[in-house]
Amino acid sequence: MFKNLQQYTKKLSITAIAGMTALSLAACSDTKEEGKTESGSKSEEKVKVSLYSTGSLNVQTFWEEVIPKFEEEHQDIDVELVFLAAGQGGQSTMDRMLAAKKANKDSGVDIYEGGLEDVLRGEEEGLFEKLNESNIPNIANVNEKNMDGTKELAIPHRASAVVLAYNSDKVKEVPNTPDELYKWVKDHPGRFAYNDPTTGGSGSSFVITTLYNQLPEEAMNTQDESIMKDWDKGFQILNDLEPYLYKEGIYPKKNQGTLDLLANGEVDMVPAWSDMALEQMNNKLLPETTKLKQLEPGFTGGPAYLMVPADNDEKEKEAAQEFVNYVLTPEVQEVVIEKMYGFPGIKWDQLDQDLQKEFESVSGEYRIFNGGTLGEEINKRWQKEIAN
Repeated sequence: MFKNLQQYTKKLSITAIAGMTALSLAACSDTKEEGKTESGSKSEEKVKVSLYSTGSLNVQTFWEEVIPKFEEEHQDIDVELVFLAAGQGGQSTMDRMLAAKKANKDSGVDIYEGGLEDVLRGEEEGLFEKLNESNIPNIANVNEKNMDGTKELAIPHRASAVVLAYNSDKVKEVPNTPDELYKWVKDHPGRFAYNDPTTGGSGSSFVITTLYNQLPEEAMNTQDESIMKDWDKGFQILNDLEPYLYKEGIYPKKNQGTLDLLANGEVDMVPAWSDMALEQMNNKLLPETTKLKQLEPGFTGGPAYLMVPADNDEKEKEAAQEFVNYVLTPEVQEVVIEKMYGFPGIKWDQLDQDLQKEFESVSGEYRIFNGGTLGEEINKRWQKEIAN
């Protein structure tokens, strides 16, 4: 761990003895002495690092709360947040880093927050530094399953997952498994909806898990296109469900679309992102009767990852690693839960017991879909066979 740098400023007080000459000499002496003091107090310069992140406003708000706390405890490090709001277009941070790498230049990115697909893109180019317990001690607290696929190039520091959101006044027998869910949908025509998977991750998760529940568990981690022929059974289930969905197969747009239907009572159950649902429940945008539940096996979800570019100089690397290590402390992870309504990057048992109890309904295991471009192929087939 790095030592905090404390800067001290020594002030010299001078009493004028006599005359303008004495005053002038005193002033000159004062200036020189102050210069010596400043120079002597700076055993080393502050290390400045930039954190590049993207996403919704809650992500920006999270970092704006965490960074000052870190800087207060690590006064030798300044962290600049460079936040790119989702959907703004332009060159992505990954493209910027890859271009800088090829040109043998410094990208200016010292810490990068991204997804698992970024790890895969950066691996071939040697873009990211190896991160393990030797430079990130708190990695020992991370859920081991979330480390799958990172190849020690990224640290999962928070996550969200899709869960069932339902009206507990209307849903008395809550499904525990996907098969029980499909039966509930058919027993309650028109009372379930999922959004167009091309417009939001909750609908995409419903479709993906329906397909992959029919396949071996390890199929979630393959990018081999030969697996596409094995989707038939899952697509048949989706086709069979359509007449029993909201208005016999109307698919709302975006994640919010299905939550709006739940909020106004047009449906009784939807798949939803846990963080979105929890935030809206907390802000009274969903009825008090709304409850959440994860199925077994669970819907898909996924962490956000922190990476450290390998082209940083040693001081920047160490400062970046110190920041990543700090993000994995229980103090910061509680901010993830309480302010972002997300899942912690560290194990639940590392956190306050009251928080564990509060989030018990959604803290079950979720699965990570690591199919790469296969997700796009799923959407194409869904548009062709289900939406039309």
